[in-house]
Amino acid sequence: MNIIVVTLIEEKKRNREMQESYITEISKLPRGSISVKKIGKKNYCYLKYRDGDKFISKYVGNCEQKLNDLKRQVEKRKYFEKSLKELKAEYKIISKIVRD
Repeated sequence: MNIIVVTLIEEKKRNREMQESYITEISKLPRGSISVKKIGKKNYCYLKYRDGDKFISKYVGNCEQKLNDLKRQVEKRKYFEKSLKELKAEYKIISKIVRD
């Protein structure tokens, strides 16, 4: 078998495994975005996201450490979602070239 075909088959398998790994990681992380509302002189932080047609707004609290952790998790989820999208596009191209 041609070395290029073998390499593409291995890449297709690796890509699929990475997609499954990213999907698992995404499911563990919070979705949505952080929103800060200023009421009077205080700031209140919320995690906002959609659940079907509903728009959910969960109060996070004003603890700075908790808020920073949540921001990192949301950013990490967005990174994984972007990477997953790229992997799916790559997988589609590889699947057109190599059928197994």
